[in-house]
Amino acid sequence: MANKATSAKGASTSASVLFDEPGPKGRRKIFIANIIAGLLLIGLLVAVLHRLANPPQGQNQLSWELWGPALDGEAWIDFYLPGLAKTLEASVIAIIGAVIFGVVFGIGRLLEFWPVKYVAAVIVEFCRAVPVLLFMIFLWRGFSFMGMSDDASFWAVVWGLILYNGSVVAELVRSGVGNLPKGQHEAAVALGMGPVRALMSVEVPQALIAMLPAMITQLVVVLKDTALGSIIMYTDLLQESRRLGSMYFNMLQALVVAAVIYFIFSYLLSKLSESLPARMQRRTMGIAKPPVQAPIAIMDPSNVPLQERAQERERPQGGTEPLYPDHYHGSNAVTEDWRTSHLEHGHDPKHPDMKPKLFQRPE
Repeated sequence: MANKATSAKGASTSASVLFDEPGPKGRRKIFIANIIAGLLLIGLLVAVLHRLANPPQGQNQLSWELWGPALDGEAWIDFYLPGLAKTLEASVIAIIGAVIFGVVFGIGRLLEFWPVKYVAAVIVEFCRAVPVLLFMIFLWRGFSFMGMSDDASFWAVVWGLILYNGSVVAELVRSGVGNLPKGQHEAAVALGMGPVRALMSVEVPQALIAMLPAMITQLVVVLKDTALGSIIMYTDLLQESRRLGSMYFNMLQALVVAAVIYFIFSYLLSKLSESLPARMQRRTMGIAKPPVQAPIAIMDPSNVPLQERAQERERPQGGTEPLYPDHYHGSNAVTEDWRTSHLEHGHDPKHPDMKPKLFQRPE
């Protein structure tokens, strides 16, 4: 019995990572490699600081004469705070517009009425394929030609962000509905709802709750992409920092301060998105997924397969443990016949393409 328990524990541990855990020699090699890499990084940092302090031409970039104007109160009042206000203004409006755009066109792609479905698909795919900077440039030229010279850059930034990020939100909505258990739709139809009403009243609200962590992560992209507006002369945080650097000839110092401000806001939004899945999971039957991240280390929690995460979590509404594991479909996995896509992903043991081992319960 002890050997069986030990083997089961070892199998569980090996299944939770992408490769085998290193032994004593492997850990020693990793430890030595980390020390060497750390020393090389420290040496590189010292070399960069030495070059900044002793440039071949120009002034010492570490002197307070350059850092002082970039950090004093006048710089914050006249440059950083007005630029940050413009950045947040464009971000908030773009976020609201992107959510509305994404919900409308995401639902359009889920409807069975094929003209609406294919028109929505063409618009979403086009907005995802075109770089957001091209949207901003063309919209800026268009708004200027229409006589909106004062607000042309602002609305070009806002609409460029709405079109691009709204298409991403639309795919999140579609993916969230596709990840719901099939019984949600069947229960709504059994209550007398039509397909459209079941979609709007039962499935889409749950999908939005499940996709909220991923949507919050997308807000970080919106916040950072506002910096592209400086190319079309939008006076955001980056543009104001460049103006400050040009005025006092301390471009490096001003941009470093702007980078720190961007980092702080992006970090706060990222931490918010990490804290949401556990709360959202209690309000939906979908999988409230945290943002997908690449594994960093061998024992990093992101190496754990999503099937095991789904099996470990508590079922909402006090439901029983599912017989078959939940599967993550991905934003592009559910294209046609999305209501029956669960048959193709292992939820039906009678499906001809399924392997029997997939449905064996662990002992």
